[in-house]
Amino acid sequence: MSNSPMTISELVASYHDGHLGEVDAALNALAVQDIADALSQIEAADDRLAVFERLPQERQTDTFSYLGERQQLELINALPSPLARRILHELLPDDRTAFLESLSPEDLENHLKLLAPEDLTQSLKLLGYPEESIGRLMTPRYVSVQSDWTVARALDHIRHEANRGETVNFIFVTDQQGRLLDAIRLKDFILARQDRAVETLMDGEYYSVLASADREEAVQVIQRYDLSTLAVTDRHGILIGIVTVDDIMDVAEEETTEDFQKLGAAGVLNVSLKDAGAGLLYRKRVGWLLVLVVMNLIGGAAIALFEQTIETTLLLVFFLPLVIGTGGNAGAQAATLMVRALATGDVQLKDWFKLWGKELSVAALLGISLALVVAGVGLYRGGPDIALIIGASMVAVVIFGSMMGMVMPFILTRFNLDPATASVPLITSIADIGGILIYLSTASLLLNTGWPAG
Repeated sequence: MSNSPMTISELVASYHDGHLGEVDAALNALAVQDIADALSQIEAADDRLAVFERLPQERQTDTFSYLGERQQLELINALPSPLARRILHELLPDDRTAFLESLSPEDLENHLKLLAPEDLTQSLKLLGYPEESIGRLMTPRYVSVQSDWTVARALDHIRHEANRGETVNFIFVTDQQGRLLDAIRLKDFILARQDRAVETLMDGEYYSVLASADREEAVQVIQRYDLSTLAVTDRHGILIGIVTVDDIMDVAEEETTEDFQKLGAAGVLNVSLKDAGAGLLYRKRVGWLLVLVVMNLIGGAAIALFEQTIETTLLLVFFLPLVIGTGGNAGAQAATLMVRALATGDVQLKDWFKLWGKELSVAALLGISLALVVAGVGLYRGGPDIALIIGASMVAVVIFGSMMGMVMPFILTRFNLDPATASVPLITSIADIGGILIYLSTASLLLNTGWPAG
């Protein structure tokens, strides 16, 4: 066998040719993440199942946790019941919850029957939290000690419970009622004298989130304070679980992907683009496109209102795409900056007035700068009147588009809606309609062609 890694086609061919030793050697040389990626690239479900069953038992569960939702469901349905039951049992609670919440109600009912009573109780409890909450993301596997213990007793407990915890980088300190008191690094226990009380190691500096809070809050806390593990409590301060940085990285990636999809008015895909069917992609995109068609029809109606002005000076049509397009682009810029700032917590709802003033001044400067450029073209093509119309309209349209792009995400946030819903195409369409009205109204006023009939 060559030193270069075996390709997917070679892996499948070796299996079909009966060269099982080569298949096992290739799989043993890969990390479980890479095995999951390789399995997802095998087109035939039967081949994917056969290769998965070649894995040692201790690697099957870890590999399963890195598969996509569709591959997980196909695989768990194809596996013999004892093997499927073992994999679901061995999955970390948060990974098991992620798999179960991706299922349809019918599939969920069927797969819950595979769980042992203890796993079923735990899974139902986690699934009972709101869909986007931290409770769905956390694992109840953690190691905690009590503040009145000695370091020696705490270390004995940590050694005994280490395999039950997902991570022991931080050891959580609770009182006898289970209320969270502190989070101490493991190395502090190792370096401390054995007869010291745990409470002497406490500095009161720890961070936690409520299980009912939105998972984006956990992302922001872990990123802000550079944590590897974050405690999760109930509303009484009782420690009930933890979230780890690897889970948060997945959430951050999902949230960023969702924001991009919403900003593009494509609808949120709950599966990867590769796994999404044509029907799903159609349903996610057609709704927004219909909304934008209606917006464009409104824009066309606005142009029709100024038919007399356009007939008087046909040159106005030459500059129409330029003026309204610039307003839409300015709005898209402002919306993108504001949505991302709100998503990362860089900007809060209370900052709206300060940012409104800043955006107004920036938009005015941008509008004046662009007006000076296009007014020169207007002067060359149509004389001073056209130059004045183009310049004045450019300033007003850029300000209007920028303010729409800046304010709409704040309005949505104020009403507890996702600011990313203020999609770039939607902002652009609104700015286009406003730009048409501003541009042609300015032309009607300065050219004395009269206002459109009501």
